[in-house]
Amino acid sequence: MVPGFTRRTALLAAGGLLAAPHVARAQAQRLRMTLDWAFQSPNAFALLAREKGYFREAGIEVTIDRGQGSGGVPVALAGGSYDMGYADLNPAIRFMAENPDRGIVAVAVLHDRSPLCAIVRADGPIRTPRDLEGKRLAAPDFDAGRQLFPAFAKAAGIDASRVNFISVTPALREPMLVRREADGVTGFVTTSALALKGIGLDHPAQRVMMYYDHGLNLYGGALLTTRAFIERNPAIVRGATAALMKGFRETVRNGQEMIDTLRRIEPLTDVALERERHQLNLERVIMSDHVRANGLSSVDMARLQTGIRAVEEAYNLQPRLQAAQIYTPDFLPPAADRAI
Repeated sequence: MVPGFTRRTALLAAGGLLAAPHVARAQAQRLRMTLDWAFQSPNAFALLAREKGYFREAGIEVTIDRGQGSGGVPVALAGGSYDMGYADLNPAIRFMAENPDRGIVAVAVLHDRSPLCAIVRADGPIRTPRDLEGKRLAAPDFDAGRQLFPAFAKAAGIDASRVNFISVTPALREPMLVRREADGVTGFVTTSALALKGIGLDHPAQRVMMYYDHGLNLYGGALLTTRAFIERNPAIVRGATAALMKGFRETVRNGQEMIDTLRRIEPLTDVALERERHQLNLERVIMSDHVRANGLSSVDMARLQTGIRAVEEAYNLQPRLQAAQIYTPDFLPPAADRAI
């Protein structure tokens, strides 16, 4: 149970008083949700869940906004701009380690592996992570790959003090590498690898260094909220989590409906590109042996704790954050509804 929950909250969350059909017949409750990035196939499960009425069935009237990077989501939640968010879990771990009183908590972990990576040119001199020393990496300030680079550096044996970051807007990140104005970029493989392909640097011309291939075995995308919002609105959190996970599961099983939904909402969507992005997300991030055997959000708390320690050590923070403070399974749908 998340620290700070009252016994009454836990009992309500688990009991029939919060059953979605009863809530749905009452006045709809409003939920403000932010995603991690622009509307793309990795986060379009939330749009699918909204368009198919899963929030409405739970008695929730939801607004879903695009984000500007995973690092900004816990800040927005803590500041009260949004009630729930979808983002990479690891910037939230750092935020909680630095601000333990802000109460950020994940109620579902959707990515068994992190999409974080560094990408350089395959024809360049950078062949291993240690070759990044003395080089320039372009990334927005809020980029999760940039925020977690010190943890990657520690795991991969890189002297992070010798790596120079160039702060750029998201739209300029990949062009900097293509124009050789930067030696590499950090980000999500599902974003940067395909953005680079789209502007002329195809996959064979890229060298992708997945953080998890170099000793940093972190979880990835998660559904986030705050303990304060859970305390006030356990029914909304339970209903929204179920709605979002239903949309996510359907997207994993058959991505075409998600792609169709995305194109309807974003008419300029490049369908072929988003289909490729979806496949890349499945292969690199979502579908691990652990997920196949145990289903979505079957979190190994010892592994999560190891990831927390890696983040804390990377930022020279006191080791005080516990896995149960950053993740609770109390609002998940039943295991049968999370099987893949």
